[in-house]
Amino acid sequence: MSSQKNTYLITIIGPTAIGKTALSIQLAAYFNAEIISCDSRQFYKEMTIGTAIPSKEEINAVKHHFIQNRSIFDTYNVGEFERDALQLLSELFLKNNIVIMVGGSGLYVDAVINGLDDFPDIDKSIREQLNLDLKENGIESLQKQLKELDIEAYQTIAIDNPHRIIRALEICIGAGKTYSSFKNKPKTPRNFKSIKIGLTAERQIIYDRVNQRVDNMIANGLLEEVKNLHLNKNLNALKTVGYRELFSFFDGEISKEFAIEEIKKNTRRFAKRQLTWFKKDKNISWFDFKPEVASIIKSIEKKL
Repeated sequence: MSSQKNTYLITIIGPTAIGKTALSIQLAAYFNAEIISCDSRQFYKEMTIGTAIPSKEEINAVKHHFIQNRSIFDTYNVGEFERDALQLLSELFLKNNIVIMVGGSGLYVDAVINGLDDFPDIDKSIREQLNLDLKENGIESLQKQLKELDIEAYQTIAIDNPHRIIRALEICIGAGKTYSSFKNKPKTPRNFKSIKIGLTAERQIIYDRVNQRVDNMIANGLLEEVKNLHLNKNLNALKTVGYRELFSFFDGEISKEFAIEEIKKNTRRFAKRQLTWFKKDKNISWFDFKPEVASIIKSIEKKL
């Protein structure tokens, strides 16, 4: 890569169903750029309708990367995605000094732009024991343990999320140091400049768009897609909104109508969490979800 040429990663972020894909394609066409997806649900080729991957027309219009490039049977984590995305960026920047990245997975966006915190490898048996504790004693016992071992982590992570608590506890126990002590260390500097564009709307509009998208997914065959994956329901990739609720329906635990309402409710909650995550970032330029694309392009070009 030439040292004289600045390279730019333009990232489109925002809550689910807000219109990120459509905008990313318009920007990619304008800047003659390729698109990296950092939506962690769209990596898997067996999941199409429930993850709202771009349409065939959209994928044919612009070259996309990290869309349905893995199987649900693969293990793939944010650290591996960071490595793969940086490798790809170094190749794409040889062709064009602009790449578009799009997605609602805040952790995956941060991994590419800023880098991950560097945690030590921990013996797997510790996580297995913590999962057993969760099953036998409930999340409260893990919360209490974390409060004792790392009060800072207890106060800052989502303590209603068992995955996050277990991650913090296994570091505390396995490394003999607090989880917090590994956070926010200096990261490897990136050789590109980051421009972040956020799409948003009034909360009710976001919720209405979420509800409409779920109705469209059902109409487009989501039930059939989930039914075909039912035997694999315990795979990590499938423990996600839109699949989890319909597995409960196919298991006879809830009605179809209730499952659909649960998908809508859980997707609305997911959208709310996405907004909370992104609103903390002061470097995002926010636009209405029905933007004048010309005004977004103008905003970007001022930063190039």
